[in-house]
Amino acid sequence: MTRRGVDRELANWHSDFVLDADVLKALANEKRLLVLEWLRDPAAHFPPQRDGDLVHDGVCSLFIAEKLGVSQPTCGEHLKVLARAGLVRATKIRQWVFYRRDEDRIAEVKEVLGGGW
Repeated sequence: MTRRGVDRELANWHSDFVLDADVLKALANEKRLLVLEWLRDPAAHFPPQRDGDLVHDGVCSLFIAEKLGVSQPTCGEHLKVLARAGLVRATKIRQWVFYRRDEDRIAEVKEVLGGGW
C-alpha cells in the first residue's frame, strides 16, 4: 500500500473513531438518555406546543430544559452533544429550535452496541 493509501485509511479510521467517541459521550450521561427516552414518545412527555408539531418537528428546547430541570444553556449543551452524535435532529422554526430523535441513526448505533434504549 502506498503512503497516500495508508494516510487515507488512517483518516477514515480517525473519522470513525471520532464518531464513535461522540456517540459514547452522548450515551454516557443520564440526562441525555432521559431526553432520548422522552423524545421516543414526545406527546406522552411534553405539553402541546404553539409552534411546531411534537412528532413531526420535534420538541422545543425550552420544554426539554424545563423537564430536565436545568437551565436553557445547560440543556443546549446536552442537545448539542446528542446532535453531534447524530442521535437527534434540530429544526428551527421562528426563533425556536425543536429536537426529535433520528431513528435511523439510533438503529445503527443499537445494532453496533446492542441494547434496548
